[in-house]
Formats: sequence, structure tokens, C-alpha cells
Amino acid sequence: MAHKSPSARRAALLVGAVALLGLPLTACGHGSGTSGAPQKVSGTAAPATGGTSAGTAPATAPGTSSAPSGGAAPPSGTATGSAPGTARNTGGTGTPATSTRCHTSDLRASVGRENPGAGQENFPVVLTNASGRTCTVRGYPGAAFVDASGRQLGPDPKRSSGTPTTVTLKPGQSAWAGLTFSNPGVSGAKTTTPASLIVTPPDERDHLTVKWAAGEVPVGGNASSVFLTVLSPGTEP
Repeated sequence: MAHKSPSARRAALLVGAVALLGLPLTACGHGSGTSGAPQKVSGTAAPATGGTSAGTAPATAPGTSSAPSGGAAPPSGTATGSAPGTARNTGGTGTPATSTRCHTSDLRASVGRENPGAGQENFPVVLTNASGRTCTVRGYPGAAFVDASGRQLGPDPKRSSGTPTTVTLKPGQSAWAGLTFSNPGVSGAKTTTPASLIVTPPDERDHLTVKWAAGEVPVGGNASSVFLTVLSPGTEP
């Protein structure tokens, strides 16, 4: 066997050392060490780009809508409708108003003579057609007691059970609804004396104001509820 020179042996040893050092470098790394296409993950989430994925779209909460890709979502808590205190009194009929119904501007409101019962105070709230046309009312009027500054006193009256009927009012004719509450002296309810009673005709937003001259009314505490009946033809029971 031929003998290698010292320089040749050193060169051979250096090459072998480099080869041995290179082996761990190819074995170290993150993951499996294989490459390929990204794996698909099961589920219905949309891609991070904001595009839509095939299949079922993610559900949204009731009353909200999802914004288009890249767009801003609608402000949460935003609702449509009338501002408090301006909602139309539907009269409790659940049916669309017709073109022949009486508008607030067609009517005049008044409070009739008290008709007391056993421990009850009963007043007819009268709506009279003051216009030159025939119109109709149906259901319950709205009502509330107010002080001299227009601030409501007590809760809204409740509706007594009844079947709404359409009342046709020729010019000068009237319809009435019963305003009833327990006698405060008997019930022991908290009372106050209102300045006025405001009355809102069915299916209207604007109200009529009637001066209240019948003394104290219940506004809180025991047996303080005030009730209204459906409108009936005439001016009193």
C-alpha cells in the first residue's frame, strides 16, 4: 500500500470532518421536514381575507346583518322607529288604518259627567268629530294624566278587555271610552291632582288636551291602576 503524505492525510481528515458535521444540520429543523400545499382545516369559518367560503355562511345574531367584505359593520344597538313619546296609538286593533279614519285634527276631546259605582270612579272620555267629513274611530284611545308643565303623573292606563268595533262619526257625532279607577279614599292609593288629561285618538301620534277638574286621581301604591275601555258610539254609557 502506498503511503500518503502528511498533507494528503490532513486533507482527507478535513473532508471527513466536514461530512460528519453536515449530517446533524439536515436532521435539525421545525415540523416534519416535508413541504407541500397548505392543509385544509374542517369547519365553516371564512378565510382571513374576508372572502366567503363555500357552504353555509356563518349565522348572525337576530336583528343584525354581517357587513360586506372590507366594509364596516353597522353600529350595534341601532334601532329604527319613532322616538319615545311619539309612537302612534294603534288602538289595539292590530289592523292597518284606513283612509277614512279620524285624525287628531278632525276631533275634539272632552271628559263627561262622572258616573260613580261601588268604590269606583267612572268618567266617559269623549271624542267628537269637529270636521266637515265623515270619519271612523276604532279601538282604544290613549290617555295620561299630566301636571301643569306637561309631565306625566302615574303610569299609562291599562286596557280593559273588550272587542273593538268601528264607530262611524258624521260631523258633530261622538264616541266615548270609559276611564275607570278605584276611589282613592277606599283603596288608599297615593294620589295627586292633575292639571290635564291628554287623549290620543286611535292610530294617531298627536294628542288632545282636556282640562281635568275632577279632583285627585291615583298615581301609585295600592289599587292605583287606571283603566280604559274600547270606544263606543255616543257620549256616555
